[in-house]
Parts: sequence; C-alpha cells; structure tokens
Amino acid sequence: MTPVTVTQGTSPIVLGLPHSGTFVPDDVVSSLNDTGRKLADTDWHIDRLYDGLLAGVTTVRAKFHRYVIDANRDPKGGSLYPGQNTTTLVPLTDFDGVGIWDTPPTSADVTRRCREFHTPYHEALQAELARVRGLHGVAILYDCHSIRSDIPFLFEGVLPDFNVGTNLGATCAAKIEATAVAICEDALGYSATVNGRFKGGWTTRHYGQPQSGIHSIQMELAQSTYLTHEEAPWTYDQGKADRLRPHLKHILTALAELAPFLGGTQ
Repeated sequence: MTPVTVTQGTSPIVLGLPHSGTFVPDDVVSSLNDTGRKLADTDWHIDRLYDGLLAGVTTVRAKFHRYVIDANRDPKGGSLYPGQNTTTLVPLTDFDGVGIWDTPPTSADVTRRCREFHTPYHEALQAELARVRGLHGVAILYDCHSIRSDIPFLFEGVLPDFNVGTNLGATCAAKIEATAVAICEDALGYSATVNGRFKGGWTTRHYGQPQSGIHSIQMELAQSTYLTHEEAPWTYDQGKADRLRPHLKHILTALAELAPFLGGTQ
C-alpha cells in the first residue's frame, strides 16, 4: 500500500490532508481495542469537502489512519501544546482520553511506522512544496483538518466553526492570515477564531517559513459544519457541505491570488 496520494497542480496552493485516511495494517488492527477500531478521530470526508474547489491545486493526502502514526505530529515526539491534553505521535488514547490499544505500540513499532508512513508523507509534501515554489517563487500550504465541535478532554465549550492556525502569525505572511480570517468572519451563520485552541499542528509549524517563500496555514473545521451528526456513521451532509464549500472556495481562491504579491524566496 502506497501511504500517500499526490495530485500535482500548477496553482501556488498545496492542500495537506494528513488525517482523512482510514487504512490500518492488519497487525495494527489486531493490537487496537474496540474503541480504537472505531477510528472515531478521523477527519471524516475532508478530502471530499475540498475536492474541486480550486483549479490546479496540488493535494498531498495520507492514506493511513492517525492511529497508525499521526502525520501531523513531531517525529521526535515533541508536544504541540505543552501542559494541555493532546494526542501523541502514535496516540495512546482517543480524543475523549479513552485508551485505544489492547497491545500498545513499542518504541520499535513507532520507529518502524515513522519510516513506513510518516516519512513518506512528508517527503511527498516537501517535494510538492518545493516544486510549487519553483513555479511561483512562493508556495502556500493550506493544511485541511476537521474535528468534533464538543470534546471536553481537549477543550472547553463548543469549538467555533472555522479555526485558523498560524502559530501566532509565525507560519505565514500577515496578509495570508488576515485574508483567511476576514472571509471566515464574514461568512454568515458561521463562527470563527484565529490561533485559539488550534494554533497549527506540527506540519504548519514545520513548513511555514515565510522568509524562505513557503507559507502555511491550518484550517480546523468543526465537523458540525458538514456532517449530519458528529458520531458514527459520520454521514456527509450534502446540504451543509453545499453551504460551506463556497466559503472554503473563497479562501483558497483569495490565497492563490495573493501569491504573486508575497515576494519570492530570499
């Protein structure tokens, strides 16, 4: 099984999709418990939600599930949010803090999964960002995510609909953050925040180097914006999606139009 799917385009935008995959190798399935086998913490249908929104966009999608190894975590094991509840490179619990393993992975398991899954994903992503930067002088990584809107283990209250993350502005030009946030805030019937509970994962922070011509921004969507219910069977709600997709299209189009004004690599 090839762990990553790449669709090459000529736009300055690269979509990262690290959490929409559901492939779990047989040896990993046999080690998960009943909770783990539900794969509840998937970014359900996020690839479908973004499909076709921007002509010429490049996509890099992990086919493996985050319980195998999380492509949006530091391969060295560093925490994204020290002192807060979160999940690790290979999660030991789900987003509710419930254990997911009958037989937890060993350090050797983690090393092997990093080599077989995490590394190929990031090699592909890095290659596409370099290719796109070669075409335009800049590349904008837009990292696509979604999550249940109510998860007390991870955050208090109900999550806003649009959650923009730029690691407090460090991962992209100010124009990129301001443009995305303005569109979200103007979207009638939706709520939005920037650098709230989600400030951008490891991918956003690792690749976002504006001084080198690579800008990155994370969008964490509340799944209530496009799923019928935030629970199994995780049904894609066409009506909700049809209302949401024009706003996402607006964001991607606006960011692509900004690219020529960001300046090239230094």
